[in-house]
Amino acid sequence: MQRLILFLLAAVSLFAQNQAPPKVTHVLATLTVKPGVQREQIMKVMQTEVRDTVNLYLDGKIQQWWARGDGKGVVFLLDCKTVEEAKVILEKLPLIKENFASFDYMPLGPLSPLRLLVQQQ
Repeated sequence: MQRLILFLLAAVSLFAQNQAPPKVTHVLATLTVKPGVQREQIMKVMQTEVRDTVNLYLDGKIQQWWARGDGKGVVFLLDCKTVEEAKVILEKLPLIKENFASFDYMPLGPLSPLRLLVQQQ
């Protein structure tokens, strides 16, 4: 197992230097409540926020969601091919429209160095 991990670490380093970025298949979006926003402010829009978020899930836009371990927001895994597409979807949510929270976005894609394991010699 240690050899596989070492191989993958070396492969990632080599592969990253020689290859284009991986194709984006998802976007990870982390919501953070802005400093100074009071719980009462959030609760005023929470019913609409939850309804709109559930609808995004039911529409297949949000594939998975989690509460942040620090209690300061949520994390969504979106079925999007670009950060811009994710922004268009999430910036319609009430917490963002009211300027109570913000998202950080990270494009995700397949771990390209794994191709080295399946290449035919």
